Amino acid sequence: MTVYLDTSALVKLYIPETDSAKVAQLVETAEMSATSRIAYAEARGAFARKRRERAVSLRDYRTIVQDFDNDWDSFFIVDVSDALIKRAGQLAETFALRGYDAVHLASAAIVGEQGSETVTFACFDERLARAARRHGLTVLS
Repeated sequence: MTVYLDTSALVKLYIPETDSAKVAQLVETAEMSATSRIAYAEARGAFARKRRERAVSLRDYRTIVQDFDNDWDSFFIVDVSDALIKRAGQLAETFALRGYDAVHLASAAIVGEQGSETVTFACFDERLARAARRHGLTVLS
């Protein structure tokens, strides 16, 4: 099984939140974990926001960023291409998604089409999860 992590799921691997254990277990049992290249910037932004909000200490923030950077190469990264962006645009229109959510959905769909493994889409946005189901992906519940 392949797991595709949108940024909300990816962040749960580094910052303890509701469902963090569920995401960690999914990643641990998956043969491959994938995400979009845009998730790096989104995750770093989320980590910085948690630090600004004082939800994590400076020491923990530095550890989170270091761990994330060390792990980044272990993910299958879907590059952002013109074809992916156009597909994401179509998905955004079809499912009334925000831009980056549509990029994640398009990226997960491409991972599913290129591999022989079942793709489980991990996200924590109900609109995006509903769109992923309607697009034929298995969604982490």
